[in-house]
Amino acid sequence: MNREYHKWFSTRLQREMELLVFGHAGARVLVFPTREGRFFDYENWGLVGALHHQLSNGWLQLFCVDSVDSESLYGRCAPPRSRIARHKQYEEYILCEVVPFTQWRNPSPFLIGHGCSVGAYHAINIAFRHPELFGKVVALSGRYDLTKPAGTFPDLFDGYYDEDIYFHTPNHFLPNLTDEAYINRLRRVEIVLAVGDADPFYSSNRALSRDLWGKGVSHQLEVWNGEAHRARYWRQMVPLYI
Repeated sequence: MNREYHKWFSTRLQREMELLVFGHAGARVLVFPTREGRFFDYENWGLVGALHHQLSNGWLQLFCVDSVDSESLYGRCAPPRSRIARHKQYEEYILCEVVPFTQWRNPSPFLIGHGCSVGAYHAINIAFRHPELFGKVVALSGRYDLTKPAGTFPDLFDGYYDEDIYFHTPNHFLPNLTDEAYINRLRRVEIVLAVGDADPFYSSNRALSRDLWGKGVSHQLEVWNGEAHRARYWRQMVPLYI
């Protein structure tokens, strides 16, 4: 199976960024890591191996990106305003540097956003904000409201709230969408949400599903038994949903 390592200096982030590519052809899959995770975690946790059949047959090509979560969403040493600003720079890096790289590397017009845990947040957030770019999004064990404590997980912005946080919080901006052209683009995206019924983010997934149905956006909400918020569950999920 093809495996490639790439690194370049990002002008949007003003730092070097790394990524791994797996597979040689097929739909492009943009894979976001978990909380403060790295570009190699998806491989190390056996998730690349779980998709070996799809990758070897040229049905999928994975682009596993790095994160800057420790500088943005989880950058507790920085004020909340700086955290969301850094997150916006990360989105620009993905849109203006990584997506064009995937298109240069693979001419397939079909792009899938994918991630687990906070990686699922990244995938849903960018796909919902830019549905014209994506044909599918697969989000496993995701949290779609970073402003609301969930179990032992705190509000990531310490009570701070502004317009940028609103527009990067799917549980907030989705219910208020009124632009029919925008909603129609979202309706063309295949959306898969998977979460455990004991996951602290279960209610966030249920709310997202409810609001998607409220906008006439069809999707799958797959509920697993227990918390199901571990790599051993994700290894079972990815061959089913991607």
